[in-house]
Amino acid sequence: MTERILVVDDEPNMLRLLKTILTDRTGYEVDTTNNPLEVSRMLQEKAYDLVISDLKMPLVDGIELIDIIRKLDAQLPIVIITAYGTLETAEEAVQKGAYDFITKPFRKEAILITVKRALEWRRMQQELAALKAPA
Repeated sequence: MTERILVVDDEPNMLRLLKTILTDRTGYEVDTTNNPLEVSRMLQEKAYDLVISDLKMPLVDGIELIDIIRKLDAQLPIVIITAYGTLETAEEAVQKGAYDFITKPFRKEAILITVKRALEWRRMQQELAALKAPA
């Protein structure tokens, strides 16, 4: 089954770069948006296995987006990327429910490893939920 990733960033060049990295020689299906206000609608219309979001965006920042996503899917892994990373910001993102926090500039391999681990974590969470479900 193809794993679906939603990438949210207000910079179109970063969206294109991340989509290229994530689709080049992988089987991932990647959708992008530069409008964080669309994320709620997109998550309701299509099932995603991972969200990658920029931290600093107009209207809704990455920390606020974590809250919006958690109301729709408590187990969906969220990776926050930012050029303004501090230890405090990373702690806040993880406490809010982010799976991981990556600072820009990042290496292609770092993104791919983080995505692979987040998707493995997602699969394990789904398998665990299936095992706990009443027969």
